[in-house]
Amino acid sequence: MKKIKLLNKIAPIGLQQFSADYEASTACENPDGIMVRSAAMHDMEFNDNLLAIARCGAGVNNIPVDKCADQGIVVFNTPGANANGVKELALAALLLASRDIIGGVAWANTLTADVAKSVEAGKSAFAGCELKGKTLGVIGLGAIGGMVANAAQAIGMNVVGFDPYITVEAAWSLSRSIKKAASYDEVFSSCDYISLHVPATKETKNMINTGSIALMKQGVRIINLSRADLVCAADLKAAIADGHVASYVTDFPTEETINEKGIVTIPHLGASTAESEDNCAVMAAQQMMDFIENGNIRNSVNFPSVSMPNTEDVRLVILHKNIPNMISHITSSLADEGINIENMANRSKGDYACTLVGTNSDVADATMDKIKTMEGIIRVIKIKK
Repeated sequence: MKKIKLLNKIAPIGLQQFSADYEASTACENPDGIMVRSAAMHDMEFNDNLLAIARCGAGVNNIPVDKCADQGIVVFNTPGANANGVKELALAALLLASRDIIGGVAWANTLTADVAKSVEAGKSAFAGCELKGKTLGVIGLGAIGGMVANAAQAIGMNVVGFDPYITVEAAWSLSRSIKKAASYDEVFSSCDYISLHVPATKETKNMINTGSIALMKQGVRIINLSRADLVCAADLKAAIADGHVASYVTDFPTEETINEKGIVTIPHLGASTAESEDNCAVMAAQQMMDFIENGNIRNSVNFPSVSMPNTEDVRLVILHKNIPNMISHITSSLADEGINIENMANRSKGDYACTLVGTNSDVADATMDKIKTMEGIIRVIKIKK
């Protein structure tokens, strides 16, 4: 029986993906896998048999990814599963940035008498601008950013996008009408609206700051549905106060941004739709099962994507550092024991790699131990049919 520990409430349709050979609950001890949404894991100690952590969502800031890699724990996320939900919220955010809808609704609810007349007399205080014909800059053209760019173009906006790490698949999904910028600065300087769709990393932290805002148009409107750390709150508030930034809409409220004029704080609703939660849970569960049962890795943030059909009697999943001669050492160790390799796949990602070895011979514990002692080997997992 494989045990899956749930650190958050996971959509039932995701848990239904697990076969009868799995137990999934919040009470599991010494789990083989963990499914998580937002629970903080940085202070957790992991049991020795934990194989994988699946994040039902894209961001993994709540997971100690590097620590997991060093312990041979594969961390999955679910890119694209919640993309449509976030895209739709981004369209709402563009409207909230353009018109003082929030302020207008709050004001309308204060009216007590002769409401219709009062509305006509006071509505001009909440007037704004239209999106059609304005230029939107999209920074980050992955699953979500690409959908936002296409949707904005479809409602009549001019769209400029930039992503230094764009994949071929993502590029193919973009409308031909979207202009590709050559740098962040080109987006900052040319757009009426800027929407951020990048992960929080050392490189992107505080990318919106006094310097980048100075490059922007007067009256620019900024959308941030990615992570609070992308924007320096102090610099942003100063730019709102002097009128350089007209409005800021974020899905990540902080103590510095709530109850501030010109800032709309949404309580992290990007993926909070029934459809997104279902999609993420299903994708996370399926990736978890494929790794536990076949050793295949899809959408890992700390190990490479690697897979092959599981047609042999025994499969070794070897997680290791990405260093020279590793494959030859592995194959030599198996050959020394008379084990014939029927199938093999190897992929690397940064400092880490994974080698899958399929054989119709059993692999003795002593052989496993021999491989484990090699320099650079992190973990060896044996899967038998």
